[in-house]
Amino acid sequence: MKTSLDCIPCFIRQALEVSRLASQDEKIREDIMRRALSCLAATDLTKSPPYVARNLHRSLREFTGLADPYLREKEKHNQLALTLLNDMRVKIDASPDPLLMAIKTVVGANVIDLGAKNNNRAYMQDIPSLLAEAMHETLFGQDAYRQLQYTLAGAENILYLADNAGEIVFDRLFIEKISPEKVTLAVRGAPVINDATREDALAAGLRDIVKIIDNGSDAPGTILPDCSPEFQRCFAEADLIISKGQGNFETLVDEKREIYFLFKIKCPIIASHIGLSVNKHVLVRSNDGISDIGRPL
Repeated sequence: MKTSLDCIPCFIRQALEVSRLASQDEKIREDIMRRALSCLAATDLTKSPPYVARNLHRSLREFTGLADPYLREKEKHNQLALTLLNDMRVKIDASPDPLLMAIKTVVGANVIDLGAKNNNRAYMQDIPSLLAEAMHETLFGQDAYRQLQYTLAGAENILYLADNAGEIVFDRLFIEKISPEKVTLAVRGAPVINDATREDALAAGLRDIVKIIDNGSDAPGTILPDCSPEFQRCFAEADLIISKGQGNFETLVDEKREIYFLFKIKCPIIASHIGLSVNKHVLVRSNDGISDIGRPL
């Protein structure tokens, strides 16, 4: 999926955030922004948005010397999510369809995304109420949900692609419903924006229930040629792939295999591609095409 020019303001806003995290010195921040604009000017926009973001944030980390500019924000999101985890679990278990409610919860948690535009981002004080609302939010993807239930029953090797810190804590609620002993959880290979790394998976306590691997890449998505041989092997051998987040959708939607994508639509380009509006919560099965994604649950 190629990068639209409409994505450029979002990249510039991310670079401005990094400049603020790196320094309060106006001259240094100006130099950082010049570096960012130079990087964007040289970027191949026929590539996906996560490809562009990978190059931008890699350049910014090298220039600023900050290995993980969003580290403190990620830690805060993880800590907040852990305080909410047990309450969300009780609500899921009390629902008529705990699997569906777990999916709604983890899709709702996809708002914890510091790479998204400001009007599609969750701020710390809003996260508890947004998660509570997500349990009652319409999830689009009725046929995909039915097929996922069928596929889960026979799957022995499930690869679960995580997205963001904080959000990854709530992924546990879904994983607990799908035979965790069969699940391998994949995180990013290096920090980029607030995407989850191995440290975030450990903070979420996921080491206790699943095998954790990283994908060897610093892209905010899953660019397969950029990933490690170990991850590529896991991807090829998995019976079932469950993918969280819009970045993973943008980079994997054209793969010729069955993948279940769970995310909140955060930009008009993706909304148009799927045939729904921004802010809708979706479960998309890659083999379905887009004709029957819009059926609500």
